[in-house]
Amino acid sequence: MPALDPVTAESVLAAVGIGSNLDDPEAQARSALRALESLPESRLVAASSLYRNPPLGPQDQPDYINAVALLETRLSPHALLDALQGVERAHHRVRGRRWGPRTLDLDLLTFGSACISDARLIVPHPGLALRAFVVFPLAEIAPELEIPGLPTPARLQERMNEAGIVRLTQHASST
Repeated sequence: MPALDPVTAESVLAAVGIGSNLDDPEAQARSALRALESLPESRLVAASSLYRNPPLGPQDQPDYINAVALLETRLSPHALLDALQGVERAHHRVRGRRWGPRTLDLDLLTFGSACISDARLIVPHPGLALRAFVVFPLAEIAPELEIPGLPTPARLQERMNEAGIVRLTQHASST
């Protein structure tokens, strides 16, 4: 992992949700983490365990594998979004029906203390506090993370039903 030079630019801690339910989802999630490690001007700080959970949307699809990663980055929010979408494309992501099956889904959940709402990006992610498959892995690696307008991940987790989530590995980067 490249070290960030704190002298040349401010870095921000960003949380990224990782999800897959096609083409060996566990391998897709691990491959996504390797790709996140090599993003420009960024450093992977932490990765949660992998979690299996039922699909959020249409139920006629396989279960998902989810994780959350923390990145320290000097990229702008939109540049990071572009980089994440590039990783999705490299994993053959096809955008079909909403909440449908996918090889890889990377969501920018938080970007430091930023609140962003424009045509391309909403941060904090609007579904963050409602989705156990995001809250549980985020609480695992950053229980006291300050999220604008929301309780900490630990507090969110206390209020949430596990909703079929099963922790699969100690850390997503495990083999």
